[in-house]
Amino acid sequence: MGLFDRIKRVVSANINDLVNKAEDPEKMLEQAILEMQEDLVQLRQGVAQAIAAQKRTEKQYNDAQNEINKWQRNAQLALQKGDENLARQALERKKTYNDTSTALKTSLDQQSTQVENLKRNLIQLESKLSEAKTKKEMLKARITTAKAQEQLEGMVRGMNTSSAMAAFERMEEKVLMQEARAQSAAELAGADLESQFARLEAGSDVDDELAALKASLAPASPANQPQLPPQQETTAAQNNQPKSNEVVDAELESLRKQLDQM
Repeated sequence: MGLFDRIKRVVSANINDLVNKAEDPEKMLEQAILEMQEDLVQLRQGVAQAIAAQKRTEKQYNDAQNEINKWQRNAQLALQKGDENLARQALERKKTYNDTSTALKTSLDQQSTQVENLKRNLIQLESKLSEAKTKKEMLKARITTAKAQEQLEGMVRGMNTSSAMAAFERMEEKVLMQEARAQSAAELAGADLESQFARLEAGSDVDDELAALKASLAPASPANQPQLPPQQETTAAQNNQPKSNEVVDAELESLRKQLDQM
């Protein structure tokens, strides 16, 4: 391959690439539909002209047939009247119209065939145009979908997915920590409440035991002790009260020491 051939191929490839990039699918579809519609208009005009020519030829053919029949009757009439020369002229005129009729019949047959072909082509073009319009709408919908998908993919590519996921993970970690703190606070509150009740129960046991000890250490009244008058009994009780209080205080102090050592 020569140098100029390679240069020509490269230039052609670049031109084709530019043309492909410049082509807008939607505009190209619209242009194709417009061109098909223009062709359809021209074909309809051609069909209309062909039909008009056919009808004109058909009228001429019918007129020629009428002339043939007329001159046939004229020839018969001339013979009936005994005018053979006039009959001959009538037959000659009939022959002229007969030749014209034959030529018109040939042209009429050709025109009829042409009109039928044009009508068939017109129907096919109309069908193709309708199909092209349907395909155009489908292709436009596909183009719109493809553009939307391409735009969405571009947006997805532009998103910083790792950063967004890291933010979600940080928020999730904060929520977990807050839930853990709330659970710990609830457990501590429950434990503190239980400890308070436990202390109350322990204090109640000690008080009960202290009362029992006090009751056991209280001096019993002798059965054979003579009853003293109320004044003397009061005086004796006052005399014995300091001694009794000292004993209780000593016992209470001993119990306190025992409780402190527990």
